[in-house]
Amino acid sequence: MRLFPGGTLGGDLQTVSALQGGTVEMTVLNAGILTAQVREFAVFDFPFLFATPQEADAVTDGPFGKSLLAKLEEKNLVGLGYWDLGFRNLTNNRRPVAKVEDIAGLKIRVIQSPIYIDLFNALGANATPMPFPEVYTALEQKAIDGQENPETTIYASKFHEVQKHLTLTRHVYNPQALLVSKRLWDSLSADERRIFNEAAAEATRFQRELSRQQAGVALENLRKAGMQVTELSAAELGRFREKVKPVIDKHTQSVGADTVAALNAELAKVRR
Repeated sequence: MRLFPGGTLGGDLQTVSALQGGTVEMTVLNAGILTAQVREFAVFDFPFLFATPQEADAVTDGPFGKSLLAKLEEKNLVGLGYWDLGFRNLTNNRRPVAKVEDIAGLKIRVIQSPIYIDLFNALGANATPMPFPEVYTALEQKAIDGQENPETTIYASKFHEVQKHLTLTRHVYNPQALLVSKRLWDSLSADERRIFNEAAAEATRFQRELSRQQAGVALENLRKAGMQVTELSAAELGRFREKVKPVIDKHTQSVGADTVAALNAELAKVRR
């Protein structure tokens, strides 16, 4: 196995295309990126969907998550499971964000996704879509005020060098889809596929545990580096959720009401 980390084979969209063509054989990426292949994957970009990583595991490992992966095969992709990257959190260089009003007017870099743009505009920010490689320089030059990512990404990208404030908003949890090329999959025997699936399941368990450990370490390192970390109260988190309800209502139409209902039904079972 040869590894090509850090986007050395191109961006996410190029990687998916290469995977479909068989020139790349395996990858792991944000499940929401697969919306172009299966529109229902956009539901994983909905704000405040999961309360804990364990809820996300239960939904993605259950019938709902498996049903979305199954839809990928006709797009020349095979889904083996979902990995962890953690919850996304907000940073900025202007002021602490302890309540929703504090976001007003902040120019926040977001993923180039309609849901993310609508989400931060609904919170009162000036959502600014931008490719990830441009973010550090934009923060350094103050072209933008802030950005949003999991703690591990914030620390690994050294955003603490150009950002003072971190708020643990946990506004989106993005499952990471573990994928192989269907061309590769079709070349394997039934026994090889079984071994592949077993290895993927074991790797998923290990990756989730490691990722969540690293998130805690990254948060502590960000504190040590001088970032001011703000936790939102339960009441304030409720106000955030109220603010973004229209975003969920709007995008339920494009994702599909049946899909959203199925996910919510699965969540209700998990929360019993």
